[in-house]
Amino acid sequence: MIKLLSPLLMTFFLSPLWPLGPNPMPGDPFLIVNKTKNELALISDNKVQTIVSVGTGKTKELTPEGLFTITVKAKNPYYRKKNILGGDPQNPLGSRWIGFDAKGTDGRSYGIHGTNRPASIGKYVSQGCIRTQNEVVSSLFPLIPLGTKILVTSSNKSFEVLAKENGAIK
Repeated sequence: MIKLLSPLLMTFFLSPLWPLGPNPMPGDPFLIVNKTKNELALISDNKVQTIVSVGTGKTKELTPEGLFTITVKAKNPYYRKKNILGGDPQNPLGSRWIGFDAKGTDGRSYGIHGTNRPASIGKYVSQGCIRTQNEVVSSLFPLIPLGTKILVTSSNKSFEVLAKENGAIK
């Protein structure tokens, strides 16, 4: 019986439909980034848990919009572009990386991360990533499992309305 279930389970878990379903289930963790306000909301347990300030792309096009999936998480991420080790004060990625699959990438190109430039939070400054304070990303990190959905948008709607429209709040 186990031998029969193993291929079925592997097929399910390796399926392109898992965990990449269209929306979160009500109550599941869900992230929304609103580029209009440069804010990020964590939705969990059917309500908005917290809203924090973030920095996004220098231009509207740099931070891609859409519904994505968290695919990579890293503590003290390595900065590949300039060969800077994680934990180095010169590392612009700060203390944590929460990467998502925007534009068909693998979660290593676009993400939510800390920063070594906290004065840039709330501004349009990045090359496409979403930056926030190291303390904020460190506190979010354990609450966001791989497979969590993230909506990046430019909207005048409230986080509650956006969460309801995307199935994160019933």
